Amino acid sequence: MTTTLRKGARITGHERRQLGRQLKKRYEMGESIRSLTSDTGRSYGFVHRVLTEAGTTLRGRGGNQLDKTT
Repeated sequence: MTTTLRKGARITGHERRQLGRQLKKRYEMGESIRSLTSDTGRSYGFVHRVLTEAGTTLRGRGGNQLDKTT
């Protein structure tokens, strides 16, 4: 869905907000940050930061807890 970004390229302004909206939508549909990093070619920290800037509520560590039985 998202094209691989050039490594080290600065993503700012409208382009960064647009990327944030795309990644937020995918993350909220269940994709992991690791999956998004693989698809975009960017680091975990970059994707995490862009998601946070987009107002995304991040899931806790360990995956979806609703799918696990105790």
